[in-house]
Amino acid sequence: MKIKLILLVALLTSIATFSQKKWTLKECVDEALAKNITIQQNKLSLELQKKEVDIAKGNFLPNLNGSSSGRFGFGSFIDNVSNQRISTDNFNASFDLNSNITIFNGFRNTNTYKQAQLGVESSLLDLKKIENDISLLVVNGYLNVLFAKENLNAARVQSEISKTQIKAAESRFNAGVIPKGDLLNTQSTAASDSQTVIANENNLDLALLNLSQLLQVPYVGFDVAGIDVGTPSANLFYKNSNYVYDKSVERLPEIERAKLDIENAAINIELAKGSYLPTVSVFGNMGSGFSHRFNEIFTNDYFFKQLNDNLGYSIGVSLNVPIFNRFQTKNRVAQSEIRKKVSETRLESEKLNLKQTIEQSFLDVKTALKTFEASKISLEAQEEAFKNAQESYNFGAMTQFDFDQVRTRLVNAEAALIRSKYDYVFKTKVLQFYAGDLILE
Repeated sequence: MKIKLILLVALLTSIATFSQKKWTLKECVDEALAKNITIQQNKLSLELQKKEVDIAKGNFLPNLNGSSSGRFGFGSFIDNVSNQRISTDNFNASFDLNSNITIFNGFRNTNTYKQAQLGVESSLLDLKKIENDISLLVVNGYLNVLFAKENLNAARVQSEISKTQIKAAESRFNAGVIPKGDLLNTQSTAASDSQTVIANENNLDLALLNLSQLLQVPYVGFDVAGIDVGTPSANLFYKNSNYVYDKSVERLPEIERAKLDIENAAINIELAKGSYLPTVSVFGNMGSGFSHRFNEIFTNDYFFKQLNDNLGYSIGVSLNVPIFNRFQTKNRVAQSEIRKKVSETRLESEKLNLKQTIEQSFLDVKTALKTFEASKISLEAQEEAFKNAQESYNFGAMTQFDFDQVRTRLVNAEAALIRSKYDYVFKTKVLQFYAGDLILE
């Protein structure tokens, strides 16, 4: 019983500790990279490709094979010694050991080994690209949570203001300053603000759920630590998109992957050309045999004596020179050369897509910055308008309906500023990612 109690306390303590934990952005990215199934699958593909290298290495080594066969004979046969037909049952066995090694086969073994090594590099780059994609998804999900939290805080502030205004409206209604319709409008606005709080709470829950699922961690008790995104600066991190492109084209895995495809295609050409050249191999064989007649009596060493007497060796060289193979080699070389040109066009296509993506991202950042600057100006204007409206309303110079309209515009301006701020922050981080300057903390 005591042990069960200790285990229960330990379990509850661990749950409480987990629920209190706030994940940092770096912890979220690391967790996603460690648990993502697609990443795990690509790691297995990488291991498979490494085995291809081991297989290619084995082509340089000699093989060694052993074989044996046994045969029972019944009836009559010609005796090799007396050259007479005799009738007896017999057993014959043979034992062979042979080896073969390729000395030269048009450099196909060498090129196959190079190709296998390129396969490992390509798998590593594929894995890196997936890790980059997952990292960006986590950054986006993390910022969505912070965005939802800030929206919720703003909604709660407005809701508290509405509740305070209900009390003020009730006092003014009881004093006969405002009609009942204004009081009802105040109560309706407060109810609407409470609904907005509930909606934003739901948005935050969804953002946390999406991020926790991306990390494959339990949603219950999951939360993230806040980061200071600050006030976006009017100065862009990069003066032009060409600077970002020049940095990204040298480091992004998809570009390196396309370059490796060209190298692989060049090796395929050499592999195809290898069929023009002769193949030279050396082989060796060792064998022996055993024969027994069941109606004859032999000594105990009869089996080993026969094996020793019948033991034979052979060694030789094999040369295979291709003369004519229906133009198969010629056409395969031509196919490989075409595939290399296709790989070269794919590299140019990848570079073009990257350039266009970065140009679009750079334009998105500039647009997001302009939107954020406009949202700040709009909010400042709405805050000033709200102050004036509040004074007018307190002196009875503005109706409740008109006052609510001004306050609604203020709330919308605050929401627009929050939205534009996080939109700008995320798009800036995307640009930093392409330039290789994204730092996760």
